[in-house]
Amino acid sequence: MTLDQLKHWLDQAHYIYDETLATVLYVALELGRPLLIEGAAGVGKTEIAKVMAGVLDRELVRLQCYEGLDESKALYEWNYQKQLLAIQINRETVDRDGLTKQLFSDEYLLERPLLRSIRSEKPVVLLIDEIDKADEEFEAFLLELLSEMQVTIPEIGTIKASSIPLVVLTSNRARPLSEALRRRCAYVYIDYPDLEKELAILRAKLPNADDRLRVQVAQAVQKLRGQEAILKKPSIAEALDWTAALEAMGVRELTPKILKTTAGFVLKNNDDIAAAFSGEGGDMP
Repeated sequence: MTLDQLKHWLDQAHYIYDETLATVLYVALELGRPLLIEGAAGVGKTEIAKVMAGVLDRELVRLQCYEGLDESKALYEWNYQKQLLAIQINRETVDRDGLTKQLFSDEYLLERPLLRSIRSEKPVVLLIDEIDKADEEFEAFLLELLSEMQVTIPEIGTIKASSIPLVVLTSNRARPLSEALRRRCAYVYIDYPDLEKELAILRAKLPNADDRLRVQVAQAVQKLRGQEAILKKPSIAEALDWTAALEAMGVRELTPKILKTTAGFVLKNNDDIAAAFSGEGGDMP
């Protein structure tokens, strides 16, 4: 695969990218390096993993991070009920060592996303979404996978990857990530799109929408993001939802009345809606 081929596939998937993103994606694929993508919520970080799974014809395996995430949810867990049943059935056996070995074999192992990804015979796209929401301990736990493409299960030992997944980590920067994790990853930052890119995304994702309306939505979203009083800036997904909603209503022009009645499609917080209409005349800027 060449960089031009990757760009062609991204174009076919109607994914709007810049030269930096395409280059980093290509190098991460060629070197088998994990890719860390940072940026504000809603700029399309998760979408990159979904698009790459599509263009590479790979399964997307997703691990959603949250506070308290541990190995049993991310890597593996033993099927305790099945183990207990096996113990009851074999309680008269004299081969205790053999029974113990059997209980901690593949037959009783429940794969979670990380283990499933590296044991897959066919390469997958592994999305570790919002790594900044997980604890620092879990982040440290990931280092073996990110650097060696292997994991260690105490009862079994080290399991090396059967195939090398494309690992995509996303972060909204809710907390700083460790330098150890960053060193193991290729890196790209995605900002909110400018007007030209936003309009290109709307045209790619909603090709049948009225173009005048798409331009008005893109301009309005840009202005909303520029208001300091608005805490939750509108995401790309919300710009798409807003456009789709306006199309469903048969709207062809964003009048002040339409702006007010449909603001909930692009702003998801009552305080932000109030701030958007707090200017003179009560109209969104």
